[in-house]
Amino acid sequence: MAVFNGVFPIQEGKEDAARAFAAAVLGARKADFDALQARSNITRETWALQETPMGNVMVVWFEGDVEKAFQDLAVDNSEFVTWFRGQVKDVTGFDLAAPPEGPLPDVIVDWHS
Repeated sequence: MAVFNGVFPIQEGKEDAARAFAAAVLGARKADFDALQARSNITRETWALQETPMGNVMVVWFEGDVEKAFQDLAVDNSEFVTWFRGQVKDVTGFDLAAPPEGPLPDVIVDWHS
C-alpha cells in the first residue's frame, strides 16, 4: 500500500466551491464516493484547505493503490466520476482526465506504528 500527498491550487474565488464539493462528497454523493474509493483500493483519504502567501491550496492525502486511483479517475466515464473530475477542474484547474507528465510526488517520510 502506498500513500499520495499532493497540493492543488484553489482557483481565485473558488474556496466556497471547494467546501461545497467536499460537503457533497461526504453528503449527497457519499455512496458514490465510497464505491469509487473501494474500486480504487483507497483505504483512507483527507482533504484540507490551506491558506498560504501564494494563495489557497487543497492538500490531498490518501492511502491505497495510488496508480490505480489516478487511472480510474482518468478513464472512468460514470456519472459520478465525470462529475468529480469536473469539480476538481473547476476548483483547482487540474484535469484528472489528462494528468501532467512526470512522476507523482516523492513521499520521503511515511511513518506509522
